[in-house]
Amino acid sequence: MDRLRLRWLAFALLLGVGVPATGWAHQPVMDMAPRWDGGWGLQVRNEFRSSNKLLSGDSKRANPQGRKRRVNTTWLEGVYTFVRAVRVTAKIPWVEQSRVSVVSGSAVKQTGSGLGDAILGLQLKHYINREASTANFGLTPSLRFPTGSTSDAYPVGDGSWDVGVSASFSHETTFLYQFYDLSYWHNSKGKRGIDRGDEVGLDVNVGVHPYHDNRHNLGFFLMADLSARYEGHGEDTAGTTGGKRVSLGPIFVGYWNNLMLRFDVKFPVYQRVWGSQVAHGTEFNAGLGVVF
Repeated sequence: MDRLRLRWLAFALLLGVGVPATGWAHQPVMDMAPRWDGGWGLQVRNEFRSSNKLLSGDSKRANPQGRKRRVNTTWLEGVYTFVRAVRVTAKIPWVEQSRVSVVSGSAVKQTGSGLGDAILGLQLKHYINREASTANFGLTPSLRFPTGSTSDAYPVGDGSWDVGVSASFSHETTFLYQFYDLSYWHNSKGKRGIDRGDEVGLDVNVGVHPYHDNRHNLGFFLMADLSARYEGHGEDTAGTTGGKRVSLGPIFVGYWNNLMLRFDVKFPVYQRVWGSQVAHGTEFNAGLGVVF
């Protein structure tokens, strides 16, 4: 792998988020690499969140029945570049989750685990290259498959075929990087009364590349992430879903040759839910990627 390819690999882990409620907008962590014909990459990424904070609208309320939620998702993500401007991406989740819900007036623990709903995307990019910087515009239509089971008390899938599209822009220099992505998902009616509302998302990554050792292709990035979501009023097996939220947090990316390690945390700074729901909670993410 030549030095230019390794340089683009260094940007590879700047992107990518999401547990099932948020992970459907971004593409895999290799969103920016590979940038050569026939290149491909893989990543394993783990995301975790939990919360016992009960909200009514945007106000915290008493939680005497101990309602809570815990979601742990491991993603296998891949990308293949046919030509520089056309690539296909895939995201396959394995979900382990639990919650305490109120059923007929009583607190009931519900669990679910297994393969979640997979996502296939087609990235179309237009590049603008200058002597000291590069930028690109992207358009990504996506399809989510009902590969996740709806049989558990806390279903890992919703049983529906869903379509989405995102529009993105990124710009980078030797030291600075910025990325903006606006996405929309149309969520169809699923099984067992699951009918989640449509989702609009905005993701922004901005940061710096303070260290790079060209001899060993060793370095790191420091980024800030902003994620905003609007989810329409919906229903699942526990009741009402959807609302609005904004999260902020740091991202650290380290790389060595063609291996990348990424950590990020998303802290909720605003959330408003429809009806009464457990809050989304803080998200913790860790990923390991490789590109060829």
